[in-house]
Amino acid sequence: MVLLEFAMAPSGKGESVSEYVARVLDLVDKSGLPYQLTPMGTIIEGDWDEAMGLLTSCFKALQHDCTRIGLNLKVDYRAGPAGRLRSKTEKIEQRLGRKLVT
Repeated sequence: MVLLEFAMAPSGKGESVSEYVARVLDLVDKSGLPYQLTPMGTIIEGDWDEAMGLLTSCFKALQHDCTRIGLNLKVDYRAGPAGRLRSKTEKIEQRLGRKLVT
């Protein structure tokens, strides 16, 4: 399973790119993969092919009308079952003995 964190947006489309970010997040939401939206990116969880397939779909959704696209990508692969999207935070909360603001 991988946790894949990414931020993708076009360059040269003005100060606000929320229209394009919404296009990408619509695909993420409809993918069925577990995900967590943050102010600076999105984290998805799935097997390698699912995660990379979704990333490719997001890129292609922008590519048809964006001539330049920036992508920040971070991947953590670990053999084993799914569920790390939530369990990694829960483990830290358990060690601290309190809930964190996430």
